[in-house]
Amino acid sequence: MKAFERLIHYTSFDTMSSEDSESCPSTPGQLVLADALAEEMKSLGFSDVRRDDSGYVYGTLPANCETAAPVIGLIAHMDTSEAAPGAGIKPRIVKNYGGGDIVLNREKNIVMRAQDYRNLSDYVGDDLIVTDGTTLLGADDKAGVAEILTAVEELNKNHTPHGAIAVAFTPDEEIGRGADHFDVEGFGADFAYTVDGGTLGELEYENFNAAGAVVTVHGVSVHPGDAKNRMRSAAQFAMEFHSMLPAAETPEHTEGYEGFYHLTRISGDAEEAELRYIIRDHDRNQFESRKETVRRIADYLNDKYGVGTFELSLTDSYYNMKQEIEKHPEIIERAERAMKEAGVTPRAVAIRGGTDGARLSFMGLPCPNLPTGGQNFHGRFEFIPIQAMDKIVEILVHLVKTDS
Repeated sequence: MKAFERLIHYTSFDTMSSEDSESCPSTPGQLVLADALAEEMKSLGFSDVRRDDSGYVYGTLPANCETAAPVIGLIAHMDTSEAAPGAGIKPRIVKNYGGGDIVLNREKNIVMRAQDYRNLSDYVGDDLIVTDGTTLLGADDKAGVAEILTAVEELNKNHTPHGAIAVAFTPDEEIGRGADHFDVEGFGADFAYTVDGGTLGELEYENFNAAGAVVTVHGVSVHPGDAKNRMRSAAQFAMEFHSMLPAAETPEHTEGYEGFYHLTRISGDAEEAELRYIIRDHDRNQFESRKETVRRIADYLNDKYGVGTFELSLTDSYYNMKQEIEKHPEIIERAERAMKEAGVTPRAVAIRGGTDGARLSFMGLPCPNLPTGGQNFHGRFEFIPIQAMDKIVEILVHLVKTDS
């Protein structure tokens, strides 16, 4: 089975994670896919396959070589983002893409316009898997799952020599919990790679430091006809809080190593309102400064409107893995060598986001990130070239193979 065929099959599983859930996994659909993957791994010759109560799937492909080799881990996540609908996905293939706009849904007039998605021009002549424009595709990260298992199938079919390969599929990565219950010791890898990136050739071992902020605002609701000097609108106070953050330091105004504050959700009324943010920066000192800015705003507004008007909860999610990965340059060199052997030019790129590998690197498992080939993640215009998926499979084979 080809990697793209696996991906198309996996898109039939609704595995959107939910930040509002406190269970693990956060949604039951992830367990359904986890069980299916466990069975698939058994059919591919994995040993010690297990799906735990939290939805993590583990297994080891035994070594078939005489050469002493490290145990290499390969990891991908099963869940999809809440940013776009993830149920009822209808993937289709645009064969030999000729350039220009792609009509995703004629009935609803949904068009992926080349002027809006200029990365499309890089894939003229490729076969693109797209959606019908009403859901995301889920290549983030079901493409990674598909590529890992297809690489294993290729190893088996060609009797390619390799050391032991530890594979894990995780839940809830999209809501920052993918490493919460990861069994590093039981996984048994000396080092690992997440297959969870984007463009073919990108090799990622720098990422944002990340935190989440929840601002709860308490007000006093009074009938608007009799509200003068009495109403204390939590919704208005929330707007004031947001207005005090730097207007240009948002995702749509930043790039590269520039950090940001991102308002992900706002809700409420006069009685109570809530703001949810993610805070990101590659530089640890600037990251801490950003959190302090949020604290100072809350303190200032509590002084202005009364203690307890604003409640702030700040939670660190993950840190920049660079400081851990740089201790193990050989695993970066291995990935670069594998890409070159597959005819791909490697490019070190800083992630404007994070992966399970960021947290795992601080848990004692060095874990840089490899690409999947996907584009426009977390949206209805997500797509992935089949040719890129095939190259990722080839890279993974080169990554784990031994001389004999």
